[in-house]
Parts: sequence; C-alpha cells; structure tokens
Amino acid sequence: MPEAARAAGAPARPQTLLAFDYGTRRVGVAVGNTLLDTAEPLATIDAAGDARLAAIARLVAEWQPAELVVGVPRHPDGAEHDNTHRARAFARRLQARFGLPVHEVDERYSTTEALAAGQRGAATDAAAAAILLRQHLDERARAAA
Repeated sequence: MPEAARAAGAPARPQTLLAFDYGTRRVGVAVGNTLLDTAEPLATIDAAGDARLAAIARLVAEWQPAELVVGVPRHPDGAEHDNTHRARAFARRLQARFGLPVHEVDERYSTTEALAAGQRGAATDAAAAAILLRQHLDERARAAA
C-alpha cells in the first residue's frame, strides 16, 4: 500500500503470520491473521535438521505468510541462556531461508500457560506458539494505537 494511503488512514492490508515455539526436540507452529485478529495452533513439527526445515517450508508454501514470529526464551529474570541463542539462530535461519520479516517475542511462560490451559504432549508446543502469536498481535495493536 502506498505510504500516502497508509498515512491517510487507509486500513492495512490483511496479513497471514506463522509463529514458532522453538525447541530442540519439537517446534510448535501457529497461524494467525491480522484481519480477523486470530492466533490458532496449527501443528507440531517433531523433526530435526533438514527434515524440520522442509516441514516448515511446506507450511510457508501453504499459508504464504507475510511475516514470521519466533519465541525467544529467557530466564524469569530476563537473563539469556543457551536456548535463547538457539532460538535466535533458528530465527536467523528462517529469515535467510524464506526472506520474510522475523519478529522475536519473549516466550517466558508460554508453555506453562499452554499447560495451564489443559494442553498436553505435542499439542502443548502448537498451543504455546499460538500464545506467542497472540502476544505479537496484541503488541502490534498497542503500537498502532
């Protein structure tokens, strides 16, 4: 959309987003839409290496997202740890592979929140990804207000 139209108050174009709850064993995936303001669990990828990226590539091809969101874990006090660096490296790989904007979201307690909502097993990862995406959509809305 031309900048002049956006500045004149024209609504932003609806976008699909994919969010990822990165883990060393599994990656939870959620899909969202800015028009409907939704964030829904989509899948859990239980694969590593090239197989993991191939599964993500299939989802990117199917959903054609405009942006990606990756949860970045931290200690409760905000300090970084090994998984913080792994998640950031994962985000960089996604950006390099797909050429899409990748937003990092603080994922502290997303899995705990998914478990508290009754999710169990692999479904927990996709539910955590939906929580991350909901957080990102809410942050976007606050920034636009």
